[in-house]
Amino acid sequence: MIKLNIKSRRGKTTTKDAYRIFIQGAVQGVGFRPFIYRLARRMHLTGWVENTSQGVIIEVEAGNKDKIYEFISRIYEEKPKTAHIEYLNVQPVEFKGYEEFEIRKSTESVDKKVLILPDLTVCSQCLEELFNPKDRRYLYPFINCTQCGPRFTIIKDVPYDRKNTTMAEFQMCPKCEKEYNDPESRRFHAQPNACWNCGPQLQLMDKTGNIKSQAPQAISEAVELLKQGNILALKSLGGYQIAVDALNEEAVRKLRQRKKRIHKPFALMARDLKMILQYAIFNDQEKELLLSSQRPIVLLRKNQDCRIAYSVVEENKYLGFILPYTPMHYLIFKEMDRPLVMTSGNITEEPIYYRDEEAIEKLQDVVDYFLIHDRKIHMRCDDSVTRVFISLDGKFSKEYIIRRARGYVPKPLTLSYKVKYPILAVGAQLKNTFALAKDNHVFISHHIGDLDNFSAVTAFEDSIPHFEKLFDIYPEIIACDLHPEYYCSQYARKLAEEEGKKLVGVQHHHAHIVSCMAENNIEEKVIGIALDGTGFGDDGTIWGGEILIADLKEFQRAGHLQYVPQPGGDSAVKNPWQMATSWLYKVLKDKIYDLEFAHRIGIQKVESVVTMIKNNINSPLTSSMGRLFASVSSILGLCDVASYHAEAEIRLEQILDEYCRESYRFSLQEVDGQFIIRAEEVITAIIHDLK
Repeated sequence: MIKLNIKSRRGKTTTKDAYRIFIQGAVQGVGFRPFIYRLARRMHLTGWVENTSQGVIIEVEAGNKDKIYEFISRIYEEKPKTAHIEYLNVQPVEFKGYEEFEIRKSTESVDKKVLILPDLTVCSQCLEELFNPKDRRYLYPFINCTQCGPRFTIIKDVPYDRKNTTMAEFQMCPKCEKEYNDPESRRFHAQPNACWNCGPQLQLMDKTGNIKSQAPQAISEAVELLKQGNILALKSLGGYQIAVDALNEEAVRKLRQRKKRIHKPFALMARDLKMILQYAIFNDQEKELLLSSQRPIVLLRKNQDCRIAYSVVEENKYLGFILPYTPMHYLIFKEMDRPLVMTSGNITEEPIYYRDEEAIEKLQDVVDYFLIHDRKIHMRCDDSVTRVFISLDGKFSKEYIIRRARGYVPKPLTLSYKVKYPILAVGAQLKNTFALAKDNHVFISHHIGDLDNFSAVTAFEDSIPHFEKLFDIYPEIIACDLHPEYYCSQYARKLAEEEGKKLVGVQHHHAHIVSCMAENNIEEKVIGIALDGTGFGDDGTIWGGEILIADLKEFQRAGHLQYVPQPGGDSAVKNPWQMATSWLYKVLKDKIYDLEFAHRIGIQKVESVVTMIKNNINSPLTSSMGRLFASVSSILGLCDVASYHAEAEIRLEQILDEYCRESYRFSLQEVDGQFIIRAEEVITAIIHDLK
C-alpha cells in the first residue's frame, strides 16, 4: 500500500522540499537502512533514516517533488531482495536544512509494527569469502552479512539491533566495527557481524564433554568421524541436528535404535543438486524450492539406482532432501563426498533441542560426538518440509508446505481484511502451531509438535509470550478447538479466565476451511471439504470426513463420511487394525472371522474389539477419512500398528501406482438433509478384490 501526500511546505527563503517517508514491512535486518543511505547519497539528497519498533522512518530533503518520486520509485526497484514493503506513507514536513544524509540510532515506541525476517540462507558473497584463503573470514563457520544469517532465532525484542539479539554478548573487534559503521560495506549495520577474533567459536567434543578440537580443525575431524560411521550432533540455526553417513546402513540403523525412531523416514542433506541427482529426481519447481532462500526439506522421488542406505526411508518411494543453509553445513560438505542423514536433534516426539545443556544431557546416549558453538539460540525452529503435488493429468502442480518453520517463520499471512480485535489462536493438539492476529496480519508460529509431552507443552507456553512481545500483540480474544481434553484448549480456557479475555471455541474442520479461505483471500461463502484424522464434532462424535458450507463466521454441515465406531478411542489411531476391524465388522458381521485379516491379527484380539463395538464400550462414532485410509492399509496387510503419525496412510500411498486412473465407487445417501458418503461399499469392493 502506498499513500502519498506530496505537497510543498517550502519556507519563504528556500527552494527545497522536505518529506517524511514511513515504511512498514520486512525492512529490518536486511540492510535496508544502508541501502537507503547509499541511494540518498547517490541522488544527492540530505536527511536521515532510522529504525523504529513501528518500521523505518526516512526524512529527506530534495530540490523538487520529482526527486521524491524518483527516490520512492528506486526504493521499490532497487531494495534488497530479502526486503518486503507492505506500507509506504509520504508526508511533507518542515525544511530543516540538513547538510548530509545519515543513519540515526534506532528508537522504540509503544506500538510495534515491524515484520521480523526468518533466518536467511548464507548468501553467495559470504560463501565466496568463506572459501577464499585470502579473506579474514576464511573457513569461519559464522560468516554473515545483511543479506544472510540468523534473524528470528536470535532476536529477543525489536527494533532489530545487536543489543536485542543473542549476539549482544559478543563485542565486535575494530575491523568488524569498522565494517559495521561503513555505509559502503554490505556488513553496514549487520547485527550478527563477527569474525574469528570476536565472534562465536565452534568446537568438537565427545559425549562425556571432553573438548577434542576447535574450529577449523573441528570441522575436519567431525567429517572424519562421520565417515567412520559415528553419529554427530551439530548446533545449527534453530536447534540441534543429528547427522550420520546416509550410505552406511549399520550407522543409520544404530541411529534408529538410539533415537527410538522405528520406521519414520529420515531427512537428508546433500552438498548440491548434482549430488541429489545421484539418488533422486526433481522437476523445475522442486529445484526452485531446493535452491530457495527458505531452504526447506523437499520430498523427491527416488531414482531407480538409489544407493541410499535402506534404513533411511525403508520402502518409502520418496527422499526428503535439503541443501546446506549455514556456513557450517557448507564447511562439512567441503570434505564430505556423500549425503548425510540430517534429522532433528531430539528424542522422538519431543521438540528440537536448542539449549546446550539440554541437548548434551538428552542426546549423550544417542550421538557419539557434538559439534557445538557459543552463539545462543533464543527461539527454537526446526527445518521446514514441503512437497510439490502434481495432478493426475500432469497439467497442474502446486507446492504444499507440510511443516512450516525455519525460512518461513515469522513471515505473516496478510489478510484481505482486518480483524477487529487482537486474537490468539492456540491451535490443535497434534502438530501444534499457534497464531496471533492483529489488523490484517496473522503471525503463525514455528512448528511446536504434538502437545502430548512436557517438553512440547513447555515450548508451547514459552513461545506464546515471546510472539506477543515481539509483535506487540496482546490478545483480547482467545480461540481454541472445541475438544475439551486438548491441552491447548485447556490452556486457552485458563488464560481467558485469569486475564478476563473472551474465549471462542472453534470447530476443528471449520478452522481448516477458514484457514484455506484466508490463505487464498476468499471472504464469500464456500463449499469446503475437510478430510483428516480427527476433530471434535458439534454433535459429540469424532469428525474427519466433512463437507461444510461455510463462511468466515459460521458453517453448515452438508455431508460427511458415514459413521462407524472407533473401538478403543484414541488407541485406534496407533492401532489401525482396530479401525479395520470396525469397518470389516460393519460390512461382514460375523463373517469377519473367515478373513485372512482376522487370522493374521488373531481371532481373540478381533473378538475383543467386536465385543467393544457390539456393547458400545469406548467406541465413539467417527466420520474420519484418515481412519478409513488407515483401515484399508491394515486390511491390505501394510500397517497394523503405527510407529509414527499417519504411518498406515503413508504406507498405503506408497503402493499406489502414480498413473492409476481407476477408483472404487461409492454412493451418497441423504439423511436428515445431509449427504452421507457410504464408504462401506468401498470396503466391500476391496474385500472382493482380495479374494
